[in-house]
Amino acid sequence: MYLLMIDRKPNCDGPGAACLDPRFIGGDGIVFYFHGKSNEHFSLFSDLNLQINARFIGLRPAGRTRDYTWIQALGILFDSHTFSLEATRKATWDDEFDHLKFTYNGKELTIPEGHLSAWKSPENDLQVERSSSKNSVVVTLPEIAEISINVVPVTKEDDRIHNYQIPSDDCFAHLEVQFRFLGLSSRVEGVLGRTYQPDFKNPAKPGVAMPVVGGEDKYRTTSLLSADCSSCVFSPAGVLDQKDSMMMEHRTLDCTGGATSGNGIVCRK
Repeated sequence: MYLLMIDRKPNCDGPGAACLDPRFIGGDGIVFYFHGKSNEHFSLFSDLNLQINARFIGLRPAGRTRDYTWIQALGILFDSHTFSLEATRKATWDDEFDHLKFTYNGKELTIPEGHLSAWKSPENDLQVERSSSKNSVVVTLPEIAEISINVVPVTKEDDRIHNYQIPSDDCFAHLEVQFRFLGLSSRVEGVLGRTYQPDFKNPAKPGVAMPVVGGEDKYRTTSLLSADCSSCVFSPAGVLDQKDSMMMEHRTLDCTGGATSGNGIVCRK
Protein backbone atom coordinates (compact mmCIF):
# COMPACT_ATOMS: atom_id res chain seq x y z
CA MET A 1 0.00 0.00 0.00
CA TYR A 2 1.28 3.49 -0.81
CA LEU A 3 0.61 6.52 1.35
CA LEU A 4 1.31 10.12 0.48
CA MET A 5 2.81 11.77 3.54
CA ILE A 6 2.44 15.54 3.36
CA ASP A 7 2.08 18.67 5.39
CA ARG A 8 -1.16 20.48 4.70
CA LYS A 9 0.60 23.67 3.61
CA PRO A 10 3.27 24.03 0.91
CA ASN A 11 6.86 23.95 2.10
CA CYS A 12 8.52 26.54 -0.11
CA ASP A 13 11.94 25.13 0.81
CA GLY A 14 11.09 21.54 -0.14
CA PRO A 15 11.40 19.65 -3.45
CA GLY A 16 8.56 20.30 -5.87
CA ALA A 17 7.96 23.84 -4.58
CA ALA A 18 7.05 26.87 -6.69
CA CYS A 19 6.83 30.08 -4.67
CA LEU A 20 7.78 33.74 -4.70
CA ASP A 21 8.77 35.31 -8.02
CA PRO A 22 8.87 32.27 -9.01
CA ARG A 23 11.48 30.30 -7.12
CA PHE A 24 11.40 26.59 -7.92
CA ILE A 25 12.94 23.61 -6.18
CA GLY A 26 13.32 20.64 -8.49
CA GLY A 27 12.79 16.98 -7.74
CA ASP A 28 16.58 16.88 -7.45
CA GLY A 29 16.46 19.44 -4.62
CA ILE A 30 18.21 22.16 -6.64
CA VAL A 31 16.86 25.74 -6.45
CA PHE A 32 16.33 27.65 -9.69
CA TYR A 33 14.35 30.57 -11.06
CA PHE A 34 12.19 30.53 -14.17
CA HIS A 35 10.76 33.94 -14.99
CA GLY A 36 8.51 33.15 -17.94
CA LYS A 37 6.50 36.17 -18.98
CA SER A 38 3.52 38.07 -17.61
CA ASN A 39 0.08 36.97 -18.89
CA GLU A 40 1.46 33.83 -20.51
CA HIS A 41 1.11 30.13 -19.67
CA PHE A 42 3.81 27.51 -19.15
CA SER A 43 3.88 23.78 -18.57
CA LEU A 44 5.17 22.91 -15.11
CA PHE A 45 4.57 19.17 -15.56
CA SER A 46 3.70 17.20 -18.67
CA ASP A 47 3.47 13.44 -18.36
CA LEU A 48 1.57 10.73 -20.20
CA ASN A 49 -1.45 10.96 -17.88
CA LEU A 50 -1.10 14.43 -16.34
CA GLN A 51 -0.55 18.02 -17.47
CA ILE A 52 -0.11 20.92 -15.02
CA ASN A 53 0.23 24.45 -16.39
CA ALA A 54 0.75 27.79 -14.68
CA ARG A 55 -0.42 31.26 -15.64
CA PHE A 56 2.11 33.95 -14.81
CA ILE A 57 1.19 37.49 -13.84
CA GLY A 58 3.63 40.32 -13.38
CA LEU A 59 4.80 43.79 -14.13
CA ARG A 60 7.84 45.48 -15.63
CA PRO A 61 8.93 48.73 -14.00
CA ALA A 62 10.58 51.31 -16.22
CA GLY A 63 14.18 50.48 -17.01
CA ARG A 64 13.90 46.72 -16.46
CA THR A 65 14.65 44.24 -19.24
CA ARG A 66 12.22 41.55 -18.07
CA ASP A 67 8.99 41.11 -16.13
CA TYR A 68 8.78 40.41 -12.44
CA THR A 69 6.45 37.39 -12.40
CA TRP A 70 4.37 35.26 -10.04
CA ILE A 71 2.17 32.18 -10.51
CA GLN A 72 -1.45 33.30 -10.48
CA ALA A 73 -3.25 30.12 -11.59
CA LEU A 74 -2.83 26.39 -12.15
CA GLY A 75 -4.53 24.36 -14.87
CA ILE A 76 -4.66 20.57 -14.55
CA LEU A 77 -5.53 18.12 -17.33
CA PHE A 78 -6.05 14.43 -16.54
CA ASP A 79 -7.92 11.75 -18.48
CA SER A 80 -10.56 13.79 -20.35
CA HIS A 81 -11.08 16.26 -17.48
CA THR A 82 -9.82 19.75 -16.67
CA PHE A 83 -9.50 21.61 -13.38
CA SER A 84 -8.29 25.12 -12.71
CA LEU A 85 -7.50 27.10 -9.60
CA GLU A 86 -6.61 30.77 -9.52
CA ALA A 87 -5.89 33.63 -7.17
CA THR A 88 -8.43 36.39 -7.75
CA ARG A 89 -7.26 39.94 -8.28
CA LYS A 90 -7.78 42.42 -5.45
CA ALA A 91 -6.48 45.92 -4.85
CA THR A 92 -5.64 45.19 -1.23
CA TRP A 93 -5.21 41.92 0.63
CA ASP A 94 -7.81 40.89 3.21
CA ASP A 95 -7.23 37.75 5.29
CA GLU A 96 -10.97 37.53 5.92
CA PHE A 97 -11.71 37.19 2.19
CA ASP A 98 -11.23 34.00 0.16
CA HIS A 99 -9.09 34.76 -2.88
CA LEU A 100 -9.55 31.38 -4.60
CA LYS A 101 -11.59 30.57 -7.70
CA PHE A 102 -12.09 27.04 -9.10
CA THR A 103 -13.42 25.45 -12.28
CA TYR A 104 -14.01 21.80 -13.21
CA ASN A 105 -14.54 20.83 -16.84
CA GLY A 106 -15.05 24.48 -17.71
CA LYS A 107 -17.73 25.21 -15.10
CA GLU A 108 -17.19 27.34 -12.03
CA LEU A 109 -16.96 25.33 -8.85
CA THR A 110 -17.94 26.49 -5.36
CA ILE A 111 -16.22 24.98 -2.34
CA PRO A 112 -17.73 26.26 0.93
CA GLU A 113 -15.36 28.15 3.18
CA GLY A 114 -14.25 26.36 6.30
CA HIS A 115 -11.33 24.21 7.44
CA LEU A 116 -11.50 20.72 5.87
CA SER A 117 -14.44 21.67 3.65
CA ALA A 118 -14.04 19.45 0.58
CA TRP A 119 -15.34 18.66 -2.89
CA LYS A 120 -14.95 15.47 -4.95
CA SER A 121 -15.48 14.98 -8.67
CA PRO A 122 -18.32 12.66 -9.74
CA GLU A 123 -15.77 9.99 -10.69
CA ASN A 124 -13.85 10.43 -7.40
CA ASP A 125 -10.67 11.05 -9.39
CA LEU A 126 -10.13 14.57 -8.00
CA GLN A 127 -10.55 16.01 -4.53
CA VAL A 128 -10.13 19.59 -3.35
CA GLU A 129 -9.96 20.11 0.41
CA ARG A 130 -9.50 23.37 2.27
CA SER A 131 -6.53 23.15 4.62
CA SER A 132 -7.65 26.36 6.33
CA SER A 133 -10.95 28.21 6.23
CA LYS A 134 -9.78 30.44 3.37
CA ASN A 135 -6.95 30.75 0.84
CA SER A 136 -5.36 27.31 1.34
CA VAL A 137 -6.26 23.99 -0.29
CA VAL A 138 -4.88 20.54 -1.03
CA VAL A 139 -5.71 19.12 -4.46
CA THR A 140 -5.51 15.33 -4.70
CA LEU A 141 -5.56 13.10 -7.75
CA PRO A 142 -5.62 9.62 -6.16
CA GLU A 143 -2.68 7.41 -7.09
CA ILE A 144 -1.17 10.30 -9.09
CA ALA A 145 -0.41 13.53 -7.23
CA GLU A 146 -1.09 15.78 -4.27
CA ILE A 147 -0.69 19.55 -4.49
CA SER A 148 -0.57 21.94 -1.51
CA ILE A 149 -1.52 25.52 -2.34
CA ASN A 150 -1.63 28.88 -0.53
CA VAL A 151 -2.76 32.24 -1.87
CA VAL A 152 -0.65 35.17 -0.68
CA PRO A 153 -0.10 38.81 -1.70
CA VAL A 154 3.16 40.51 -2.52
CA THR A 155 3.93 42.05 0.85
CA LYS A 156 5.05 45.61 1.38
CA GLU A 157 8.31 44.26 2.78
CA ASP A 158 9.00 42.16 -0.33
CA ASP A 159 8.07 45.13 -2.48
CA ARG A 160 10.55 47.29 -0.58
CA ILE A 161 13.37 44.72 -0.67
CA HIS A 162 13.04 43.84 -4.37
CA ASN A 163 11.74 47.20 -5.65
CA TYR A 164 8.87 45.53 -7.51
CA GLN A 165 6.96 48.85 -7.57
CA ILE A 166 3.62 47.15 -6.88
CA PRO A 167 0.76 49.53 -7.83
CA SER A 168 -1.86 50.62 -5.33
CA ASP A 169 -4.71 48.98 -7.27
CA ASP A 170 -3.37 45.39 -7.27
CA CYS A 171 -1.79 43.39 -4.43
CA PHE A 172 -0.67 40.73 -6.95
CA ALA A 173 -2.28 37.82 -5.12
CA HIS A 174 -0.46 34.68 -6.25
CA LEU A 175 0.06 31.03 -5.43
CA GLU A 176 2.58 29.23 -3.26
CA VAL A 177 2.60 25.61 -4.41
CA GLN A 178 4.24 22.31 -3.57
CA PHE A 179 3.81 19.21 -5.72
CA ARG A 180 4.20 15.62 -4.57
CA PHE A 181 3.77 12.57 -6.77
CA LEU A 182 3.03 8.89 -6.40
CA GLY A 183 4.79 8.22 -9.65
CA LEU A 184 5.98 9.92 -12.80
CA SER A 185 7.12 8.27 -16.01
CA SER A 186 10.68 8.62 -17.26
CA ARG A 187 9.31 10.83 -20.05
CA VAL A 188 7.99 13.56 -17.73
CA GLU A 189 8.63 17.09 -19.02
CA GLY A 190 7.94 20.67 -17.96
CA VAL A 191 9.69 23.46 -16.10
CA LEU A 192 9.62 21.35 -12.92
CA GLY A 193 8.80 17.98 -14.45
CA ARG A 194 12.13 17.60 -16.21
CA THR A 195 13.92 17.72 -12.85
CA TYR A 196 12.28 14.37 -12.03
CA GLN A 197 13.80 12.60 -15.04
CA PRO A 198 16.25 9.87 -13.95
CA ASP A 199 19.14 11.23 -16.02
CA PHE A 200 18.36 14.95 -15.64
CA LYS A 201 21.31 17.32 -15.37
CA ASN A 202 20.17 20.65 -13.96
CA PRO A 203 21.39 23.61 -16.04
CA ALA A 204 21.25 25.86 -12.97
CA LYS A 205 24.82 26.97 -12.32
CA PRO A 206 26.09 25.79 -8.91
CA GLY A 207 27.27 28.55 -6.61
CA VAL A 208 25.13 31.21 -8.29
CA ALA A 209 22.89 33.02 -5.78
CA MET A 210 19.88 33.16 -8.11
CA PRO A 211 20.36 30.59 -10.91
CA VAL A 212 17.95 31.33 -13.75
CA VAL A 213 16.99 28.71 -16.33
CA GLY A 214 15.31 29.39 -19.66
CA GLY A 215 13.14 27.27 -21.88
CA GLU A 216 10.16 29.59 -22.34
CA ASP A 217 9.69 28.46 -25.95
CA LYS A 218 9.74 24.76 -24.99
CA TYR A 219 7.20 25.09 -22.20
CA ARG A 220 4.83 27.83 -23.38
CA THR A 221 1.20 26.72 -23.88
CA THR A 222 -1.52 28.70 -25.65
CA SER A 223 -3.84 28.64 -22.65
CA LEU A 224 -4.09 27.51 -19.03
CA LEU A 225 -5.80 24.27 -20.07
CA SER A 226 -3.83 23.36 -23.19
CA ALA A 227 -1.15 20.70 -23.62
CA ASP A 228 0.32 22.11 -26.82
CA CYS A 229 3.83 23.14 -25.79
CA SER A 230 6.61 21.81 -28.00
CA SER A 231 7.85 19.51 -25.23
CA CYS A 232 4.44 18.38 -23.91
CA VAL A 233 3.84 14.61 -23.79
CA PHE A 234 0.35 14.51 -22.22
CA SER A 235 -2.32 12.42 -23.90
CA PRO A 236 -5.97 12.59 -22.75
CA ALA A 237 -5.99 8.79 -22.79
CA GLY A 238 -2.47 8.59 -21.42
CA VAL A 239 -1.69 5.37 -19.60
CA LEU A 240 1.60 4.79 -17.86
CA ASP A 241 3.64 2.16 -19.66
CA GLN A 242 4.98 -0.42 -17.22
CA LYS A 243 8.38 0.03 -18.86
CA ASP A 244 8.43 3.65 -17.78
CA SER A 245 10.28 3.94 -14.48
CA MET A 246 8.39 5.54 -11.61
CA MET A 247 10.53 8.42 -10.51
CA MET A 248 9.72 8.27 -6.82
CA GLU A 249 11.03 4.73 -6.43
CA HIS A 250 14.65 5.87 -6.52
CA ARG A 251 14.25 8.84 -4.17
CA THR A 252 15.46 8.77 -0.60
CA LEU A 253 12.40 8.24 1.57
CA ASP A 254 11.73 10.35 4.65
CA CYS A 255 8.30 10.15 6.25
CA THR A 256 9.14 12.15 9.34
CA GLY A 257 7.44 15.27 8.03
CA GLY A 258 10.36 17.36 9.24
CA ALA A 259 11.61 20.51 7.59
CA THR A 260 14.20 18.58 5.60
CA SER A 261 11.75 15.97 4.35
CA GLY A 262 10.28 16.32 0.89
CA ASN A 263 12.19 13.76 -1.11
CA GLY A 264 10.29 11.24 1.02
CA ILE A 265 7.08 11.62 -0.89
CA VAL A 266 6.10 7.99 -1.25
CA CYS A 267 6.09 5.75 1.79
CA ARG A 268 5.35 2.06 1.83
CA LYS A 269 3.31 0.60 4.62
